[in-house]
Amino acid sequence: MEKPSHRQSTVLVPVFVPAVVVIVLLVLGTVSNPQLAGEVFSSSLSYVTRSFGWFYMLSVALFLLFIVGVALSPWGRIKLGPDHAEPQYSFPAWFAMLFSAGYGIALLFFGVAEPVLHYSSPPQGAALTVDSARQAMQIAFFHWGFHIWAIYGLVGLVLAYFAFRHGLPLSIRSALYPLIGDRIYGPIGHAVDVFAILGTMFGIATTLGLSVAQINAGLHYLWPEIPIGSTVQVIAIVIISCLAILSVVAGMDKGVKRLSILNMTLAIALMIFVFLAGPSIHILESFLQNTGSYLNHIVERTFNLQAYSRSDWIGNWTLFIFGWTIAWAPFVGLFIAKISRGRTIRQFVLGVLFVPSMFTFLWFSIFGDTALHLIMNEGYEALIHQVQADHTIALFQLYEHLPFSSIVSLITVFLIITFFVTSSDSGSLVIDSLASGGSIHTPVWQRVFWASAEGIVASTLLLAGGLSALQTMSIISALPFALIMIASAVGLWRALIIESHRHDSLRVGVQSRFTGVAGPELWRQRLKTLISFPRREDVETFINTTVRDAMSWVEGELRRENWRTSVTDDPAMPRICLEVQRQGDVNFIYEIRLVEHELPGYAYPEMRREESDDLHYCRAEVFLRRGGQSYDIYGFNKHEIATDILDHFEKYLHFVHVSPGHLPWEMDEHDDMLAPPEQD
Repeated sequence: MEKPSHRQSTVLVPVFVPAVVVIVLLVLGTVSNPQLAGEVFSSSLSYVTRSFGWFYMLSVALFLLFIVGVALSPWGRIKLGPDHAEPQYSFPAWFAMLFSAGYGIALLFFGVAEPVLHYSSPPQGAALTVDSARQAMQIAFFHWGFHIWAIYGLVGLVLAYFAFRHGLPLSIRSALYPLIGDRIYGPIGHAVDVFAILGTMFGIATTLGLSVAQINAGLHYLWPEIPIGSTVQVIAIVIISCLAILSVVAGMDKGVKRLSILNMTLAIALMIFVFLAGPSIHILESFLQNTGSYLNHIVERTFNLQAYSRSDWIGNWTLFIFGWTIAWAPFVGLFIAKISRGRTIRQFVLGVLFVPSMFTFLWFSIFGDTALHLIMNEGYEALIHQVQADHTIALFQLYEHLPFSSIVSLITVFLIITFFVTSSDSGSLVIDSLASGGSIHTPVWQRVFWASAEGIVASTLLLAGGLSALQTMSIISALPFALIMIASAVGLWRALIIESHRHDSLRVGVQSRFTGVAGPELWRQRLKTLISFPRREDVETFINTTVRDAMSWVEGELRRENWRTSVTDDPAMPRICLEVQRQGDVNFIYEIRLVEHELPGYAYPEMRREESDDLHYCRAEVFLRRGGQSYDIYGFNKHEIATDILDHFEKYLHFVHVSPGHLPWEMDEHDDMLAPPEQD
């Protein structure tokens, strides 16, 4: 069978065509009359923030409460994949990729600018005071803390759960399966993915627009002969989009992963430099104080819409950032889902929610508080006017008062470029997956097409109205996707209820697998099983004889009762599987696999191990529909194996009887033992 990655096309036409048509119409309309497009963007932004601001704030609050509640519940133990799955990437590599894809660019853009702007123009109280400085840092923490990553985390969680736990497409539509079933493959599912593509496209365009504006400012700072303007920025988009295309062609592991690790290395190095060159003790003190203040006021700020003091501040800041994040969420969520297979729900949520947030708080403390310290204690008030005039130069103006400013500025420009590339290439991979119905392996030309489209959309919006046009499209495209996220949360909740019934069915009061055939010699058999370490050929023989005979017994009896049953084997694994098929219900599977393990330390209690000894032994482990059960049946006789099968079959029937719904539970594709992930 030809691998998916070698196909000429994997596009899902009902998704691909509408998304492309909308994007093309937007580009053509904007290019034909940029002034009119800018006016439409401005009026649309005003209407959405005025009419739906409350909805954005309430939605984000619910997202945060929901994923924290799920993580802290017993559902937190559920793995994003089969029960025996292990994480695909190490924690450092995982964190580097999700951080780079998430909002590395945003931190570089707003790390200095936002605290300075809030200090000089606070939403409440007097400006240029100690209170306004405290408020500025609290607002920055609120905008880029738990709420942002709750949005990313919710989308990533529902995608990873339904894809890796139930074999559904790695696509937004899959989250609706518990609500509409197989209709996710019809028009409703297509519409959901189209909205996801459009939201992602405009979210990426916003990020790319911020990036090139800051790159332009950095280049002008280093080489004043380079002007600041849309022409330079469009040229930058073209050049860096070409670099993103090269990364896209390289693939996940060779391109995105390596660039992400490079990004994190440079970002951490930059943080350490500013920390050491700046007011280090003040930074540490402010970090602790601001974190405490953020946690103390998180509820109040979550629901603060300035209802009694109408202004544009909430729309220009909080709603923009939340809307941008929601529009960005299909991309970041799907991306972190792809790299999170094998983690538990609790590990996923806590990792996604707390680790990046703490890093962000430290980032703003180092850069933002250094800037405020220079203004308040060293008289660098000119920084306020410089940032107010141009947000993009904030970081470079800060470097003016630090040693090696030119070198650090050059490194920062390079870092922005690499963040740009990782955002564009990983965004292209995600959009391509959405447009292909969740396909993980897609041909190169499709990824190149979407990487090019991102650059074109970003350039068009910049020409139409600069950053304000990008801001508008982010907030508007976020509105329909916020509704989809709410439906996804409901779908996940229903799926977890079904999962709970599945878990409860495994604890029904049936005989233990060790007492299926009781007798006076049972303890001897159990002891022998515990302290024996069989060779591969012994376990293979056991599976092909004793296990096969026991399964054949059960298969024969079920067939006589008119149950559709089959026994299949896979000599290459090796493994053997008994499957009971039920119309309209998930099939029952009882599988025995040969699994190799390293010898434990107690394998040689009385003698020293010889160098020639084999360091491994094999087990005949039980696997069910949801994955490995982590116990060995080697040494069981046919009667005991048959009893173990019936124990699990009884639990399966109990689950089918009490379950309020059904899920596919198709995990073979994401089972490393059966289908190891291909390396690009």
